[in-house]
Amino acid sequence: MTMTAPNLRDRYLQDSVNTASPAKLLIMLYDRLILDLSHGEEALSQGDRELANEKISHAQEIVMELMVTLDVEAWDGAPGLANLYGFILTELIGANVAKSPERVAGCRKLLEPLRDAWREAAAAAAG
Repeated sequence: MTMTAPNLRDRYLQDSVNTASPAKLLIMLYDRLILDLSHGEEALSQGDRELANEKISHAQEIVMELMVTLDVEAWDGAPGLANLYGFILTELIGANVAKSPERVAGCRKLLEPLRDAWREAAAAAAG
């Protein structure tokens, strides 16, 4: 198999995921989630229903993954985080049906500080 640029990129990304720590994986998921929400919000604003649906649906899959991997017994804040994930999932489904970039933006604005907090916690734990 020849190594084209897309093949090399895919291999690098797969290697990055395979070797990432749990904290790094969590941050990677949050980064992709925020990116999907930004792209979904933009696509809805521009009337690109197909792209918006693709991005918002992928964001929903990430939120579901975050929900099922969350250990609600691990710390006192976990049940609240589980509830937030449930709210976000419901809101994204509603936003997709209603074609509402504002509702997608609301979800993104709730998740960005969480992503930043996880990033800071990971950096503090590593340092």
